[in-house]
Amino acid sequence: MTGTLVNSSAILVGSLIGITAGRHVPDRLKLIVMQGLGLSVMLIGLQMALTGKEIIVTVGCLLIGGITGELINIEKRLELMGEHIKRRFRSDSATFVQGFVSSSLLYLTGAMMIIGSIQDGTTGDPHTLYIKAMLDGVASVALASSMGIGVAFSALSVLIVQGGITLLAAHLLFLKNPAVLDAITATGGVLILAIGINLLDLKQIRVGNLLPAIFFAIIWAVLK
Repeated sequence: MTGTLVNSSAILVGSLIGITAGRHVPDRLKLIVMQGLGLSVMLIGLQMALTGKEIIVTVGCLLIGGITGELINIEKRLELMGEHIKRRFRSDSATFVQGFVSSSLLYLTGAMMIIGSIQDGTTGDPHTLYIKAMLDGVASVALASSMGIGVAFSALSVLIVQGGITLLAAHLLFLKNPAVLDAITATGGVLILAIGINLLDLKQIRVGNLLPAIFFAIIWAVLK
């Protein structure tokens, strides 16, 4: 769990720095920072997505996953969770829910989270998650400066989800299969690309409802 604890702490510290700095930064600078972050996230997502060897499978998983996510309405549940946390801590931030949902999805959608969690849980090697912690910490500074305190609470999402995978790592070794990692990377890349589109406010995509695509990609890779 060391890697996840460091990762969550980095997000929290980065968010607090971003919130503090954001109070003294003009809106036009916040906007250009958010646009730069959005473009960077899109680039990372595109690079990940293009590593996939079977694009048709990725597309199929996205379609089936999207339908499943809409039926379950995952995005709404994430928003309700954000609203509950907002009420619980009596926050008056207008962007609390957006910050919580967007940053949680960004930090938990990617192969690095899976690989790092398994390494930390099975061999006690947290180095991959340490690298992820640095990346997430820097991203949280930019996100929190524009979207506020909600970003800080995404550290809780990382602690629960990433920490849970770490604790269950001994039973999830199949996720290290190259075919599975390829499927996770390609599908997760498309979701990260969608997060970038949201950050740029080009079009609001319900990324949360696309999350089941990753599970369908894993199932396909395991069974093929």
